[in-house]
Amino acid sequence: MVRLMVTSRTYRQSSSLRPDLKESDPNNRLLASQNPRRLDAEFVRDNALFVAGLLNVTDVGGPSVKPYQPEGYYEPMQFPNRTYVASKDSDQWRRGLYMHWQRMFLHPMLINFDAPSRDECTALRSYSNTPQQALTLLNDPTFVEAARSMAARLLALPANERLGQGFRLAMGRDVKSAERPSMEKLIAEQTSYYKANPAEATKLLKIGFSPPTVGDSAELAAWTQACRVLLNSHEAITRY
Repeated sequence: MVRLMVTSRTYRQSSSLRPDLKESDPNNRLLASQNPRRLDAEFVRDNALFVAGLLNVTDVGGPSVKPYQPEGYYEPMQFPNRTYVASKDSDQWRRGLYMHWQRMFLHPMLINFDAPSRDECTALRSYSNTPQQALTLLNDPTFVEAARSMAARLLALPANERLGQGFRLAMGRDVKSAERPSMEKLIAEQTSYYKANPAEATKLLKIGFSPPTVGDSAELAAWTQACRVLLNSHEAITRY
C-alpha cells in the first residue's frame, strides 16, 4: 500500500503550484501539485546525519539511545533526580526513532521542531517556524558535528567539485550561479579567520564524538562553517 501511494502520479508531482490554478485552487485541494512540508523533528536530525555520512542505519531495534543534550537539562526534574550521559560510539548516530524520549520533558531539539509530548495521542503534528529552530541547527552539537563530518566529506573531493556536491547533498540540487560567490566569499573569510586563530579552529573541530579529521584545521573549520549554513537552509529540512 505504501509503495502504491508513493509511486502514484499524484504523490510524485512537482511541488510548484500550477499558474493556472493559483486562483481557482490556491490551497491545492485538487492535489494538482505536491505540498512542500518540513521534515518531522526526528527526520531533521536523521537527514543531517545522513548528509554527513554519520547516520547509523545498520543497528535495528534495541534500547533507546541518548543524543547530546545540554548539561543540567534534567535538574528541574525530581523524585528521583536524573542524570543524563550521552551515548558513545555509533549509538550516538542512530536514527531519531531510537532517541531517548522523556515524556513531558523532551529533548530540546525535539521541542524546537514541534515533536509531540506523547502525553496524549497526536494524529497530526503542527509545524512552526521559529528562531529556536535556526539556533538549534547552528549550535546543537549533533548538527555542528554533522557539519564537521560533511566538511571532511567534501574536502576529500577535488576543489572545483566541493561546493556543488555540498548543495547536492544538502538540498538535492546544483548550486546556483547567484549562490556561488557568497559561499566562496564565506569560505575564504572563514579560512583567513581560522588561520589567524588556530585555537578557535581546534575548539570547533573537537565538538562531537566522531574522530577528528587529519588535514589543514583552518580549511576544515572554514568548510564546517559553510556546511552549517547549508544544513540550516530551508531547503535542507523541507520535503518538496
